[in-house]
Amino acid sequence: MKKNYTFYFDPDTRIMYKYYYGEISFDDIESSWDEAINKNIIPGETSGFILDYQKASVNIPVKLYNQIPEYYKQHLDIFGGKRIAVLTTNPKDIVIPILVETESQGFESKPFSTEEAAIKWILKK
Repeated sequence: MKKNYTFYFDPDTRIMYKYYYGEISFDDIESSWDEAINKNIIPGETSGFILDYQKASVNIPVKLYNQIPEYYKQHLDIFGGKRIAVLTTNPKDIVIPILVETESQGFESKPFSTEEAAIKWILKK
C-alpha cells in the first residue's frame, strides 16, 4: 500500500500536522494513525492536530463516517481533550468532517477551509 500521508510537528505551536494526498479511504486514515501511534511519532506535548485534506479526495461512504470518531474514542490516550481541525476546501469532502464533529466525545473535531482559522481554534483554550 502506498503511503499517501506525511506528518509534521510544529514545535512552536505544538500542533501535529497530517497531510493527505490522493484518494483517501477509512483504512488509510486508520493505518496512518496506527503507524503514528506504534512508532511514537506523536509527541506527548501535542496541543492539537491539523488534518490537511486539501490535496486529497476523501472516498468514505457517508454511512461509515462514524468509524472515524470511534477510532478517536478508542485512542483517547492520544486524542483525549485535544482539538482535531480538518482542513479541506473541496465541498464534497466537507460532509464527513461535519458529521464527525457531531460525534465528538472526549475530543473536539471541526472542519476549516483555512489553516489560519484552524490554528487559532486549536490554540484557543
